Amino acid sequence: MYYTLNVGRNMDEILRALEALQISDKYKVALPLDWKKGDKVICPAPKSLNDLNARLADNSVEKVTWYLAKKSI
Repeated sequence: MYYTLNVGRNMDEILRALEALQISDKYKVALPLDWKKGDKVICPAPKSLNDLNARLADNSVEKVTWYLAKKSI
């Protein structure tokens, strides 16, 4: 994150972004805009037909579309 010297810092946003990066790395997920701790995360897209079938059978994820799914961690 780059802030110029003449722009104020938002420490809450810096801490939120740091935590989001750690969550993303640990669980191999993506995080939506304005994600906060406790919000659902975005599951990676299926890479094969077997992955897609496994996702469709998985009731622990919220399926927005066949491609986009969210889950709680």
